[in-house]
This record gives sequence, structure tokens and C-alpha cells, in this order.
Amino acid sequence: MSNSEQQAAKIRNQPGFIAALDQSGGSTPKALKLYGVEENTYSGETQMMDLVHQMRSRIVTSPVFTGQRIAGAILFEATMDREFGGKPAADYLWSKQVVPFLKIDKGLADEDQGAQVMKPMPGLDALLDRAVENGIFGTKERSVIKLPGAGLDAVVDQQFEVAQQVLAKGLVPIIEPEVDIHSPRKAEAEDQLKAALLAGVNKLANDQAVMLKLTLPDTDNLYSELVAHPKVVRVVALSGGYNRDEACEKLARNNGVIASFSRALTEGLTAQQSDEEFNKTLDAAIAEIAKASST
Repeated sequence: MSNSEQQAAKIRNQPGFIAALDQSGGSTPKALKLYGVEENTYSGETQMMDLVHQMRSRIVTSPVFTGQRIAGAILFEATMDREFGGKPAADYLWSKQVVPFLKIDKGLADEDQGAQVMKPMPGLDALLDRAVENGIFGTKERSVIKLPGAGLDAVVDQQFEVAQQVLAKGLVPIIEPEVDIHSPRKAEAEDQLKAALLAGVNKLANDQAVMLKLTLPDTDNLYSELVAHPKVVRVVALSGGYNRDEACEKLARNNGVIASFSRALTEGLTAQQSDEEFNKTLDAAIAEIAKASST
């Protein structure tokens, strides 16, 4: 069985979760601050990315971070180009039986009709070719929905267009149309999103399948048809600003959905902790998220 076949089987069947380690340049200062690294202690993009890479390295090289409870990890482009433990990042993850994914979007366009589509990605083909060379299994691309309506449809249309580009390279796309947890019409947006996603996956060719990364819905098991859909490899949930306990509680009520948490995974980790404290805190986080993902 090839690496990609082994990885596909793992993602489809494992009850673990996907670690989202893909904060972009825009969200990195906040992630570092939560980690105990203040903005006045570094200057410039390079220094900032070095510090966040140290944080990510400490997480993935921890003895508690393994494929036993973690099915996959999503990397930022700058992380894919670096190393963990002396190996290329994606190779290192797979040596721990953690499937590597790559965040490919370039951020969000301005809000229009209650939603934010992704900014243009003119270099996408070249980035996808590099991802294939680096042993990446799949990609992740994020948009944001604030209200139901035409903007939501535009988000879903663009997501499936990008997914086709990804599929053409032999990679598995994670479609992420995040519904803002503070939306005043969240449940209504989620109903519209579910219908649009079902229409989108039904149009996929017989040999195509995607993953979906969705906000934890107001209605438990709202996405059960998508969880069971033959063209959907996996439905994963983002924490979306909920704290870890709240996110895990909501996740446990959605059968067959696994976590893909970022902030909720790193909650409580700081640069100042000893390795023993750091590993103990990370282990507790992984245990809680893995348990909520196994329902």
C-alpha cells in the first residue's frame, strides 16, 4: 500500500483528530501572545515566524504528540518548508503516523453580502506541485460566512472550484466554509450551508472525494448526511473561538465528526513551561480532544 493509500485509510477510519498548526502571519502575534511571547520581544516577520516555528516544533516533537490519537496535522506553507527534529516537516509528521496537510489559502477578501471569500491564489498550481513533492496528503482552504444569503453561495462555489484544482494534483482538499460563531443568524446560515455542501459533493466525479471542516453547528448532528456521504472522506470541526471544554462538549454531541482544533489544542501551553509541564498540559489537551472526537 502506498503512503497516500495508508494516509487515506487512516484519515477515513481513525477516531483521533487533526491538529491545526497553521496560524498565518495575521494570526501569529495573537498565538504567540497566548503562548507567553509578547510582541515587544521580537521584530519583523522572520523573527516572528522563527518563534512560532519553535512553538510548533515543541508541540510536534513532544512524546505525547503521536499518530495514536492524532490522525493528521495542518501546516502553514512556511512550516512545510522547514524541519522538525532534523527532517522535512511533512516527513517527520508521517514518521509519527500523523498525516500532513497544507493550508493553501492567502487569507480572506473583504466582506461582501455577509461573507468573505478567499483572496485570489495566482501561484496555487506551483504551491500544490511543491506540496506533492514534500509528501503532503491534502490541503485546507478557509472562507468565512457571517450571514445566510448570496455571499454564502459564493463561498461554497469558490471552495469547490479550488477543490477541483487540488484534486487534479492528486491531493485531498479540506473545504472550510467557517460560519462565524457570533453570527446573529448562525442556525439559518448552517441550514443553507448544509444544502449547498450536499449539492456540491453530489456533483463530484465518482473518483473524487473531499473533506469538510465546519463550525460546530447549533443543531446537533446537522451534518450527519455529509458524515455518511461516500464523496466525503471526513467531516472535521473547527473550534472557532469556543474554549476547549465548550468545543469538546459540542463536538461530542455530533456523531462521526472529529476535531480539527487550533487555539483549543494549544490552550494552556506557554514558552515558560518546563518540558515536563509542557508535555503534561499538551497530553491533557490531546486526551480531552481525542475523547470528544471518538463519539
